Amino acid sequence: MKELEEQLEKQRSEPSLVSTSARSQSYALTPPGSDSAPTPDGIGVSHNVVGKSQTVWGGVMTSTGQSPQKSWYGPSSLFYYINRMNTYLSAIFKQLHPDDLIQLKSVAKTFATPDCNPTEDDEKTDAKDVSQSVSNEAYLTPTQEEYFLNLFWQSYHPTLVILDETEFKRHYRGLATKPGHPRKPSPLVDIVIAVSMQVGMAVAQRNSSRGLPATEVGSDDPSIAGRIYYRRCQRLLYNEQETPTLMTVQCHILSAVYTCCAAFQNMSHVALSLAVRSAQMLGLHHKPPNDLPTAIQELHKRVWWTLYTFESKACMKFGRPFYTSADATSCDLPAHDHRVASLAGSDFALLDESTTWLTYTFYNVELLLAARKVHTAFYERYSDFYSGNIGQVIYDDVLALERYAGYLATVMKPLDEWGKTVPKSLQTRREGDGRYLSTDKSPIVIEQFVPPWLQRQRLLLESLYHILKLNLYRPFICFPSTATESSSLGKTTLSHAASAAEHSVALTRIFHHAVTNTDLLVGWHEAFQWQWNAALTLAGYLFACPTSEIAPTVRESIDLSIVVFEDFGRSFGTSLGAATVMRDLAIKIDFLAEILRGSNQAATVPNELAVQSAQEPATDRFSTAANVIPSTNDIPFTQDLFSGSMNMAFSVDNSGDLDMLWPPIGNTADQWWIHTQPPGSNGFGYGFP
Repeated sequence: MKELEEQLEKQRSEPSLVSTSARSQSYALTPPGSDSAPTPDGIGVSHNVVGKSQTVWGGVMTSTGQSPQKSWYGPSSLFYYINRMNTYLSAIFKQLHPDDLIQLKSVAKTFATPDCNPTEDDEKTDAKDVSQSVSNEAYLTPTQEEYFLNLFWQSYHPTLVILDETEFKRHYRGLATKPGHPRKPSPLVDIVIAVSMQVGMAVAQRNSSRGLPATEVGSDDPSIAGRIYYRRCQRLLYNEQETPTLMTVQCHILSAVYTCCAAFQNMSHVALSLAVRSAQMLGLHHKPPNDLPTAIQELHKRVWWTLYTFESKACMKFGRPFYTSADATSCDLPAHDHRVASLAGSDFALLDESTTWLTYTFYNVELLLAARKVHTAFYERYSDFYSGNIGQVIYDDVLALERYAGYLATVMKPLDEWGKTVPKSLQTRREGDGRYLSTDKSPIVIEQFVPPWLQRQRLLLESLYHILKLNLYRPFICFPSTATESSSLGKTTLSHAASAAEHSVALTRIFHHAVTNTDLLVGWHEAFQWQWNAALTLAGYLFACPTSEIAPTVRESIDLSIVVFEDFGRSFGTSLGAATVMRDLAIKIDFLAEILRGSNQAATVPNELAVQSAQEPATDRFSTAANVIPSTNDIPFTQDLFSGSMNMAFSVDNSGDLDMLWPPIGNTADQWWIHTQPPGSNGFGYGFP
């Protein structure tokens, strides 16, 4: 206290210095005329916390919804990675494009909420009135409700075990009124139906007799089917905020699932925060009381740990702080033996002597615990490796980046150890000598006579493993910049970048096999989001490392991802937009690959021949590109291609603004691309349609 008082007295004695420092910081973070809040925007900012200087890895502010209002996403998020990739391409092509071009056109980009009030209706007084009643004619009949409830038990329930099926059905029957009259409203029943309709309507769209893809993203999009049930659920939950129950927590978790699948990511994150706080109010984070029946105790454990994993996954995905804490939790992990499975309220087949349908939940929790441990250890040590003395972010200091990469390798053990514990009944088989969870490109085998719920458990468990790994390795995909021209990246940094690409390839190949041979992922919106994450990781890797040994495999996987998106596009239009974006990214990748190959060939030409060829008319297919990217014949390609574009006032991999992006997809003159590559060529010797 004495030291703090002395510091305070010193500051009071130097008012002009404090004022000048404050003004300097304000101007540094907020450009003149900017209407956005001050933000690090990827810059490593030093903060004094009780006398200790700490460099913080900043994030990026971007708009991900219908409103232009921006939200913050941290360095582990896909949006931060998109920002870095777009800033790099902006420098290469010396062009700008709208800041939301690479973001998909989802219902969240069209509507402010899942209630689907069109933009032109926002001015109506009742457009966003949550108390506005909905006609009973808009709701499903009891027979239709039963259809979607049955769908829930076969789809979400085995992978999101937060309900007791027997107790739920008893609760549902108790809501019945007179025959022919609507049932009593229930927030839990409403949100279960809403979530089930997202899957069911996607299946219906795919199986439509029209056979046409869902090209438009509108109010009839399957991702927001059941929105009137979602809306009524939220209205009923409002009355339970002061006195939450277990059902309240279950509703908030399912609301987070619904909004996440509809691409309302911030709304999903808010729903998770409400679920966490409600669960803590009920003491679910502590060991259940011994006087409760075993079935109720285990249900409480499953609800808490499912919430813990869901929240951890979301915070790592967005790069935001966690709500939950394992240190403050005394709740044991949920059991999954035969006795507990028999008390869980559902009747699924036993897998073997030691595994049941609940075993997936246990290993899913273990996987997220391991991933969160690695994630926390990695990002908390940022200031130990990067001091901020060189550049603005760690990408400006390749030596620090290499040391940081070496540290990540030492803390990855929990994830590697987890893979060795998964029972064979939950493992997806491989052809030949292929190993489970490997990136050896061995095709998966989906057993023919296995229940769909078990097949889906296997696919989702392995896919989540690959997503978590690629997200941890992806920060080491480094784009060429002025900071890296004079010194090459370290071996560990390059190895981690390749690992991110390899796990993206593995996930893409798994999904490609699944969508082309089964219907297991139809309507599974989170699987689409994982594929989008992996596809952009693949594209960024090829921009950053176009000459690596795995580049041809990565390029091939981009084509496979487009097939996956087209298949998902038969159910909802957002996925077709993803396929379009990936096609345009592939064109740019192939274009840069052609330039790379042409520059390397030119570098071998004697200087006198180069001078002679320079005097001849530019008639080859690179003539247009030559006006965009200058080249000389006597320097290596990395300097030749990039130095002219990179010698600018900012480093590509530092605090790039999302307003500084690359050319508009679909708005670039066709001949600009056509004249740069021969028909059927993609730069690696195999055709791209």
